[in-house]
Parts: sequence; C-alpha cells; structure tokens
Amino acid sequence: MKRILLFSIFTFFSFSIYAQAYKPLLDNLNEWHVTSCFSGCLTDVYYTNGDTIVDGKNYKILDGFHYISRTFLLREEVNNKKVFLNFVAQGQNEEFLLYDFSLNEGDTFNMLNPYSPFPQDGGNFVLDSIIERPLADGNEYRHFYFSPAPGNTISTENSVWVEGAGSLSIINAPGGNPDINGAGHLSCFFKNTEIFYANLDSINDCIPIHLNVKKHNLDEVVISKQNNTGICVLSNAQNVKSVKIFNLSGKQLKLITNDNQKSINVDLSNYQNGMYILLVNGLGDSKKSFKIINF
Repeated sequence: MKRILLFSIFTFFSFSIYAQAYKPLLDNLNEWHVTSCFSGCLTDVYYTNGDTIVDGKNYKILDGFHYISRTFLLREEVNNKKVFLNFVAQGQNEEFLLYDFSLNEGDTFNMLNPYSPFPQDGGNFVLDSIIERPLADGNEYRHFYFSPAPGNTISTENSVWVEGAGSLSIINAPGGNPDINGAGHLSCFFKNTEIFYANLDSINDCIPIHLNVKKHNLDEVVISKQNNTGICVLSNAQNVKSVKIFNLSGKQLKLITNDNQKSINVDLSNYQNGMYILLVNGLGDSKKSFKIINF
C-alpha cells in the first residue's frame, strides 16, 4: 500500500511540475504587427478595439489595416483552448473556428483562413510537432508546426501557431504560411501593451502603436472610502495591473494584483491610523499615486 501511495504522490507532483497551463491568446488589449518585405519592408498593424456581445457570446472587436469595418470579431473559449472569428454583416453573422490549441501531435485540423490572402478553406493539415520555445518574457510557450495532410490539393505550404499569440502569419489565417517575402510574418505581438512575441529579423524594434496608452490609461481611476470601514475602493481600474501600499517612510506594506477587474478593494483596517501612499501601476508601465488617511 505504501509503495502505491508513494508512486501516486510522485506521479501527481511530476504532473504538477511539468504540465504547463494554457496561455490564452486574447487578453484585455491585443496588438499584432505583420511585416512583409519586397523592395522595402512594410508593417501592417491589427489590434482589438473594444468588446461586444453577439448571440449571447462575448467578442473582442478586431480593428486595423484590413478590418476597419469593425465587423470582424474574435472570441476565445479558454477552457476548450479554441479561438473563433465571427464576421457580422447586414444583420447576419458567420463564425469560423480559427485555432484549437488542445490538438496533439499527429492530429489533423481543417484550416480556415476567412477574409485573408489564403484560401478560405485551406483543407486538412497535420500537426507534425509541438515544441516549446522561449518568447519575449523569457517563458517557454508551445509552438505548433503544421503541414498539409496527404491528399490536400488546396494548400501546399506549412503553417505555425504560437500558443498565446496565434498564427505566425495573419491572425485570421491559421493556415497561412509565415513568409516575410509573401503575405507577411508576425513581427510583434503585444498583450496589454507589453511585448509577448518579437521577431526582429526585418525590423528594428517592437513598439505598440494603437495601444500605446502609457500617458492616459489611469486618468479615470478614482478612489473612495467606504463609510465606517478601513476599506478604500479604486474604481475604473480595468487598466490597473497592481497597487502597492507604502507608509510615509517609504516601506512597502502590501502588493495587490489586478486581473482586468473594474474595481479594487484596498483594506487598511489592520494598519495604524495615519497617512499612506497607494501607488497604482497600469498598462504600459504608467503610474498614479493617491494619499490616503486611515483613521
């Protein structure tokens, strides 16, 4: 019995150590840069700009070079590791399954490339390999390498997905061949203005353009105190990444992290009466401070 118990514990901890949690593709703010080079290099920028609901489902609105109509919508089923594109026009909508990051090596997947330079129905592809490679944050993420399945007469070139970023081609072309001299290759991808993926082979730097909100993204954050309590509430806090509490000597007392919540409770009831500093850190390394008197 002891030998079985020890094996079960070892198996559990081995799985906990080596199993990697799924990295969602869509964050609160997302921006893709796709670079193509002919006589010179040109970078197209796509980004999510707002949220909407269609048929009871939550979507991000895709905007940018090819998608300024605001009729292209993205949504993600995080539990199922799937990403969808919905095209809405004239009161109708059509949804396409773009990505399925639950696939295993050897699985086949029908590549749909709606409204892209590639065939809308690219046919079946085989997932040849999944390799973990480091990205801009230093962590390793799964890279999915596909090739056209035997008998696929539509597509002849390979495709690559990156968990957390999408296709190395255009975001709505999971079956697209990432070619710097063709339709383009993903050069930068930002989550909440922070760089997540970077390929600097043909460009000098990755700098967010449409989502560069460093100066103003905390302007609407306000603070209020609940009556007869030691709790302060930060409102309009969806762009807040963290809150640090300091005393007047400059000692950090607490760190509160935020995951896109619109309000944050800061509890000072266990601290002595006096003045405290709340330092709010926002997207793009923006900062805002508040002075709070606890009594």
